[in-house]
Amino acid sequence: MTGVGLPGENGLDDRVPFLARLEAGDRGTLLGLGRELRFRTRDVLLHQHEPSSYVLFITRGWTKVTAAAVNGYEALLALRGPGDIVGESAALTGRPRSATVTALEEVRAVAVERERFTEFLADSPAVSYALLGLTSDRMRAADQRRLEFASMQVRERLAALLLQLAHTNAKYTETGVELLVPLSKQELAGSVGASREMVQRLLKELRDRGVVVTGRRTLRIVRMDVLRRIARAEP
Repeated sequence: MTGVGLPGENGLDDRVPFLARLEAGDRGTLLGLGRELRFRTRDVLLHQHEPSSYVLFITRGWTKVTAAAVNGYEALLALRGPGDIVGESAALTGRPRSATVTALEEVRAVAVERERFTEFLADSPAVSYALLGLTSDRMRAADQRRLEFASMQVRERLAALLLQLAHTNAKYTETGVELLVPLSKQELAGSVGASREMVQRLLKELRDRGVVVTGRRTLRIVRMDVLRRIARAEP
């Protein structure tokens, strides 16, 4: 699986994780500054609005990044997995964390204190440039997402999101493509800029057409071809 921005089905989201961008020596030195933490499924690694005290480098397992509005509206922003860094924006700006990071499975990560991280960056231009490149890639993916949203109806956005997850966070079986990300209808709704009720209605339509099979936080795609047609707004 690959870290992704959502939705979309093109190369901008197929980026290289942060640790993989570093030379072996820099990577080893950076990870050596921290301590390993372990998280169970559904554990929260970072809380939205909390002050930044460290950054995390994920070495094993997958997480979801979500943000909640004041009215309770919650959106899935991204998935982060092995090699990814989370919490770096708050560490660099000194502002509270802008999102919550939750384990989707058992996760291992290395926590590096904010001061040690920023000091390391100041003395390591190559690592700083790698982080800048990562930030640029994420911004481009976010810009593309906004462009897609402006040109798509909710039905098309949902189809594009499911296709993206099928290509990056799923396993292929004899009975279809099973998504490996346990997302709630509220998180799906937040990801496509719709209400929970709208997403629930669209999923029912897809189930009735035999396109998907759903369960409690589970989803299996049976007809990828139909999803592609919907994402392209074809009849």
